[in-house]
Amino acid sequence: MNSIVLKLITTKENYSSFILRLALGIMIFPHGLQKTFGLFGGFGFSGTMQFFTDTMGIPWIFGFLAIAAEFLGGLGLVVGLTTRLAAFGVGVTLLVAALTTHIQHGFFMNWFGNQKGEGVEFFILAISIALTLIIQGGGALSLDRVISQMFKK
Repeated sequence: MNSIVLKLITTKENYSSFILRLALGIMIFPHGLQKTFGLFGGFGFSGTMQFFTDTMGIPWIFGFLAIAAEFLGGLGLVVGLTTRLAAFGVGVTLLVAALTTHIQHGFFMNWFGNQKGEGVEFFILAISIALTLIIQGGGALSLDRVISQMFKK
């Protein structure tokens, strides 16, 4: 196996990374299902791409990458496959959303419905989780660990 790929997927049997990986994956994957398949009240791929490109003015490639990060990245995080890459994609997507849409609403979430949108407190937490996973890898019970252990033998 290529040494770069092996470095990308190698991880220790760390249960705190496992917990963080599952938390971030379980949180973002339903958003990916909304954007990809229209589940949970989402607009599906075409509707989301149209919103990103026409309404928000996002170039199609970045809209596509955001959808892929939430769907494939969320799935990758849940099973622990290419955790670092998945966490990077999710983290960048969340950072862009925070800076382009949410920072204007301040720090706090809209707990009581008295703001015009959600603040950035959630994004700080989720991006921090993504950064931790980029550094630590997928940890215990990840496909990354299983695959890297097979190739190290």
